[in-house]
Amino acid sequence: MTRARRRRIIRTRRTLTGLALVGSISFLAGMTDATGLLLTGDFVSFMTGNTTRAALSLSEGNLNHAAVLISAILVFVLGNAAGIVIAHVSQRRIFVVLGCVGLILALASMTTAQGLMLARFFMIAFSMGMVNAAVEHIEGLPIGLTYVTGALSRFGRGIGRWIIGDRHLDWTIQIVPWGGMMLGAIAGAVLTRLSGAHALWLVSLFAMALALAAMFIPRPLQRRFNQKLAPHRSAAQRSR
Repeated sequence: MTRARRRRIIRTRRTLTGLALVGSISFLAGMTDATGLLLTGDFVSFMTGNTTRAALSLSEGNLNHAAVLISAILVFVLGNAAGIVIAHVSQRRIFVVLGCVGLILALASMTTAQGLMLARFFMIAFSMGMVNAAVEHIEGLPIGLTYVTGALSRFGRGIGRWIIGDRHLDWTIQIVPWGGMMLGAIAGAVLTRLSGAHALWLVSLFAMALALAAMFIPRPLQRRFNQKLAPHRSAAQRSR
């Protein structure tokens, strides 16, 4: 076997493993978003929608609902930040991040008292922010896990480039998170309509199962799915 062919095989395996992981995590995000929407009436990962709804609530004078949605956006952002910090200090990044997501969802599923519904909403939104730190790119191509607008935009631009003569097909992987989100949302909606708030338990168990499955991914391969911190340089060093 030639060295070039061996490299192609390794790259293909890396890509397929990454796509399977992205599809599974997007499926989890879709389940959570559909379940959260049905249980709370608001989006737990679709912050574009929450931004628009917050603006509408403000225009209608519904300051309470607007405050809840704006707070959810802030919580989602904090979840992203927390996911990166946790991932940075973890040897098994994907396992730890997904494990934390599963634990937070399990805690949210136990928060059933009427006075704690808002806290449950924020916990779910926080977990959906955190899950984005599990995988950030596949073979250098950015991947979104809890939102698919960017993926669909990159997919559409890829079609446009193909039409004008660019025959690279790397952009086709952008359909994977959309497909995972769609299938997961269907599953989450069905589970919630069948079992109500208990569906959150099933979602948390799925997150933990994904975390355990991620343990079988070699550590060097896991590191390839995430951004590397750029070395910090002082202004004096940059000017040289």
